[in-house]
Amino acid sequence: MRVAINGMGRIGRLLFRRLLQESGVQIVAINDVMDPGNLAYLLKYDSVYGTFETPLAYEKGFLTAGEQKVAVFQQNDPLHLPWKDLEVDLVLECSGQFTSKAKASLHLKAGAQKVLLSTTGSNDIDLMIYGFNQHLLTPETQIVSPGGCMTNCSTHLLYLFNSIGIESAQFHVLHSYTSRQLLVDGPHKQFRRGRAAGESIVPVEVDLFQSLEILFPMLKGKISSLSTRIPVANGAMADLTLVLKQPATKEEVNKLLKTAADTEYKGILEYTEEEVVSLDIKGNKHSLVIDGSLTTVIGNQVKVIAWFDNEYGYTSRIIDWLYYWNKQ
Repeated sequence: MRVAINGMGRIGRLLFRRLLQESGVQIVAINDVMDPGNLAYLLKYDSVYGTFETPLAYEKGFLTAGEQKVAVFQQNDPLHLPWKDLEVDLVLECSGQFTSKAKASLHLKAGAQKVLLSTTGSNDIDLMIYGFNQHLLTPETQIVSPGGCMTNCSTHLLYLFNSIGIESAQFHVLHSYTSRQLLVDGPHKQFRRGRAAGESIVPVEVDLFQSLEILFPMLKGKISSLSTRIPVANGAMADLTLVLKQPATKEEVNKLLKTAADTEYKGILEYTEEEVVSLDIKGNKHSLVIDGSLTTVIGNQVKVIAWFDNEYGYTSRIIDWLYYWNKQ
């Protein structure tokens, strides 16, 4: 599968590192407006995942990574990228700027066959969560939104608990700071997001509940969501409070989640009762790691805690998508 990556931020760079190690996938090109020398540096040295051992070098429009040679572009407009000449099968759209159908389609017009976003796209793009509804993919589908890291964590929880019956669900995701925050106080349309990321616990607005209502229309008006950015560079913890339609016990809830981790959600959901913290999840490939030791139940009110690596777990589902789509 011939793949191009558009946008070399946190997700784009981690995908580049990981896809170099994947069989059956060839990265033929990357596109980002940053200086290519700076890009090569950021690919080699990463503050979260450490130094990349594969030798990297940039020279005259190409990035050499080990034995692979990847074309490098600095084009603002995807329409002007040579995807047709490079016979690109799929573009990983990781810039965060081309998330509507019209904008993502620029990659198709440039000659790519398919586009996979690295975020939740606009409502005119199919939202498909790997492990939940990827089977809705059709031969005619050319653009897919795989949701974001929080959606990939939350979707599977709602699906499992909906088998019991949900009256309401409140998601609070404690999430590492991101590039959309500031190191020192400054202006931002969301005032609190403009505060120094390393100094405060910062609540931010997220559209998680809207994505979940698309996936679970029967729960419309019954889901709320909040994300709080915390002063760590990686890792997240989803705190889900549910009101179920019937009482349950802690043992019943944990059995439901552990069984799912061992069967239908194996590889996507992990279950543990060890006393882990966020750092222990770094590099974990699962979309969520249920912490059964923190499950609490009072009557029909349930609280479940799930950890996830917001970068590594998410890129693992992107890679799953590549192989799944290539087989269709």
